[in-house]
Amino acid sequence: MTSESRDPLATFLSTAREQQVFSAAAWSVGTVDGTASRGLLGTRAWGGDPVDAETIWDLASLTKPIVGLVVMALLERGRLALTDPIALHLPVYADTDKADITIWHLLTHTSGIPGGQRLYRDHTDPTSLLRAVRQLPLRAAPGTQVEYSSQGFMILGLIAEAASGQTLDALVRRYVAEPVGMPRLMYNPPEEVRPLAAATEECGWRGRLIQGTVHDENAEVLGGVAAHAGLFATLDDIERLGLALLREGQGEHGRLLAPRTLAVMTRPATDHLDPLDHRRSLAWQGADILGTVPGDLLTAAAYGHAGFTGTSLWVDPTLGFYAVLLTNRVHPRRDSTAMQWVRPRFHNLAVTSVLERRG
Repeated sequence: MTSESRDPLATFLSTAREQQVFSAAAWSVGTVDGTASRGLLGTRAWGGDPVDAETIWDLASLTKPIVGLVVMALLERGRLALTDPIALHLPVYADTDKADITIWHLLTHTSGIPGGQRLYRDHTDPTSLLRAVRQLPLRAAPGTQVEYSSQGFMILGLIAEAASGQTLDALVRRYVAEPVGMPRLMYNPPEEVRPLAAATEECGWRGRLIQGTVHDENAEVLGGVAAHAGLFATLDDIERLGLALLREGQGEHGRLLAPRTLAVMTRPATDHLDPLDHRRSLAWQGADILGTVPGDLLTAAAYGHAGFTGTSLWVDPTLGFYAVLLTNRVHPRRDSTAMQWVRPRFHNLAVTSVLERRG
C-alpha cells in the first residue's frame, strides 16, 4: 500500500478489501490545485501481483462520459448538433421507430431504448448484435422518461464515427487522451499489457478469468470498441481527466472542451422528468437527491459516472473537488452488492478530508 496509514481513505478501502469487496483499489481525490490523497492497494487478482502505477483498470460504463466528451468535441467542430436525429447520420435507422430520436435523447438516457439487454446471448457477431439493437421496441416515447441505456450509447458511438469519418478508438485518442494527457487510455489493450490489468470476472460465458480484455459481454461481441464500455486506463489517466474537468476543460497538453461547451454538457438536463432520482446531464450522471454513488456531501452542481466493474469519477465544480475510485469489485464474481455501500462512504470521507485540508 503506497499511502500513509493515517489516511482515512486508505484505512477504509483496506477494510473493504479485507471484506473481499475487491482484490485491488486505486484512488485519487483533490482540488483544482492538485491531489490531497492518493494511493493503491491490493493485488491485480486474488493471490496475484500487487497493483502499481502501471495497472490498467476496465472502466466499464465510465467509458460513456468519455465518449460523450468526444461527441461534444465534434459538436464544437460543426460535425453534429444535439438536435440531430439518428437517421440523419445512420440512414439504416430511417424506417425504424428510432429514426427521430436525437443525440440529446441518447446522451441523457431519455431515448426510450431499453437498457440492460443481454444481446450477446443470441447475437455473436457485431452485425447481428447491432441489428438486434435497431429492432428493440421502445419502452417509452423519446424525451418522456429516464432509463439508463447502454444500447442507446452503442448507437451514439456509431453516430460519432459516421459524423467524423473516424473510428471510435481514434476519436477517443484524438479528442480526449491526447489533450488531457492520458497515454494509457485505450480500447483492446495489446497482449503484452494485459497482465498489468486488474482482473475482473471468472466468466462462465467465456470460460476464463477476464484480465485485460473487456468485461462487458456486448462490448466483447462488438470487438471491444464501443461507446458504452470497453475503455481501460490507469489511475494517472483518470486523475488527469478529473483535474482537466475541474479546470474548465484545460488538459495537460491542450484543451479538452471550451468552458461553455463543458458547462452545457454538465448542467442537469432531466430534472423536469424526475427531480428526485435519475438526474442526468449530457453523458454524465448528476448528484441525485436519492442517489447513492456520490454520497451525501456533494453539491447539486456535481457530476460523474460509475462503471459496473467498480470504477468511478466524480467532479464538483462548486467545491472545486474531484474523486477517482478504481476497483475490480466483479472479481471473481459479479454478484456482490457490497460496492453500493462502499461508494457513498468513500465519497463522504473524501469530501470531508479534502475540505479539512483546505482549511
